[in-house]
Amino acid sequence: QVQLVESGGGLVQPGGSLRLSCVVSGSIFSINVMRWYRQAPGEEHELVASITSVGSTNYADSMKGRFIISRDNAKKTVYLQMNSLKPEDTAVYYCNADISTVQGYLRNYWGQGTQVTVSS
Repeated sequence: QVQLVESGGGLVQPGGSLRLSCVVSGSIFSINVMRWYRQAPGEEHELVASITSVGSTNYADSMKGRFIISRDNAKKTVYLQMNSLKPEDTAVYYCNADISTVQGYLRNYWGQGTQVTVSS
């Protein structure tokens, strides 16, 4: 059983910062690409950023220069440092990863999400 558990969401004022974390646990052989998505009310899932197992990163245009994705492979954890937050960043943020299990399966997994609210 593979689980992704996010933490670090909350309420922050415009211009503030938050750091999200996502820890992977379970019968894991390797973790490949890790991603952060977000979903605002009434909107579809939006890819925020991704990072490969060797640290190559990619960002949505609206997040470039404000968000930083990183990972600690030893801790099986991916982070999202969010700076200069805007009200339009308000959303549920989801962790997503391509994981090879010890049983030999390569599957895509989702966390349960963490709410980020940017408001004064």
